Amino acid sequence: MLSVKSVDFGYNNSKTLSDISFTVQAGEYLAVVGESGSGKSTLLKLIYGEFDVNNGSISWNSTPILGPKDKLVVGHDFMKYVAQEFDLMPFTTVGENIGTHLSNFFPIEKEKRIQELLVVVELERYQSTKVKHLSGGQKQRVALAKALARQPEILLLDEPFSHIDNFKKQSLRKNLFRFLKAKNITCIVATHDKNDVLGFADNMLVLQHGKILLEGFPKDLYLNPKNSLLAAFFSEYCIIDGVIFYAHQIKVSEKGSIKAVVRHCYFQGTHFLIEAETDSEIIFFNHPSSIKTKQSVLLLAKKDI
Repeated sequence: MLSVKSVDFGYNNSKTLSDISFTVQAGEYLAVVGESGSGKSTLLKLIYGEFDVNNGSISWNSTPILGPKDKLVVGHDFMKYVAQEFDLMPFTTVGENIGTHLSNFFPIEKEKRIQELLVVVELERYQSTKVKHLSGGQKQRVALAKALARQPEILLLDEPFSHIDNFKKQSLRKNLFRFLKAKNITCIVATHDKNDVLGFADNMLVLQHGKILLEGFPKDLYLNPKNSLLAAFFSEYCIIDGVIFYAHQIKVSEKGSIKAVVRHCYFQGTHFLIEAETDSEIIFFNHPSSIKTKQSVLLLAKKDI
């Protein structure tokens, strides 16, 4: 179990994280979300031992996570950290990068492991390609596979799919998180993308200004957003009479009591996102077809729509 207790941290004289406490069980996936500058990346670096905490403690299965003051070499054998800058060897092949820390005394087992991870990150065809010839997204996938090569107990990922195009992102997510669950690897992911969270994460933390604003199950936080920051992370939303509604919870209806005028219409594939204006606010709602601008509509907002 990862235990973070009452952690404070700041760069120079400014406090970046304040009173951070949470636990993550073995094999769980914790998503850490928040606006840029909220402290997500800093939290991962503290857990990895890259910095010393100012106050509090961090431990994994009762083993203290030590920082530079107490540990000359950053990191621990049971933990891997994949940052947004990739620690790869550009003039060696994809396969060689993945197998960097695997023993040459067991070549068959090493090759089997490399092949397994190439499948996870969907790079089977690139095993013999030098890393310098890869795209940014492909390099990110190599970094993921390299981190998994020796099967860490805990994996820290900072925006793990940020460089990967949409053609590969969906299947890669499924492959990676399915693999982590099968191997019982604890995972903590700092992300801006709701698709990294919904359907995969066991729990999530919402950081704001260096503090934990919310913590809970992703489904619960999605269905009952407590504030606009959380709602904005998940979807388009608006606030009506103090209540947060997602765009899919508002529809055109003759029974509606909200009078609005359409301003813009955005095609979303399965539906249109409509931006409309009332006397006092902007409202977003989903509609199966386009609606002409300047057209008046009556809207009904219901949580169970």
